Amino acid sequence: MKITRSTKLVNLADNIEAVEILTDLGLHCIGCFASQFETLELGCRGHGMSDEEIDDLIEKLNNLNNN
Repeated sequence: MKITRSTKLVNLADNIEAVEILTDLGLHCIGCFASQFETLELGCRGHGMSDEEIDDLIEKLNNLNNN
């Protein structure tokens, strides 16, 4: 699965490495009820992340799938 800004947070919950990356950044919303409908971008924005930080995170998450 290619991860984008519009990926629902709930779709990342099965990937332990992705969850660790998100929680290390303070994005604990992965386990929140809102993860059912909140996108990765909305979660990041809610935690004050910039466009560059979001792009870096998406690249890191997608690289997990390539290794």
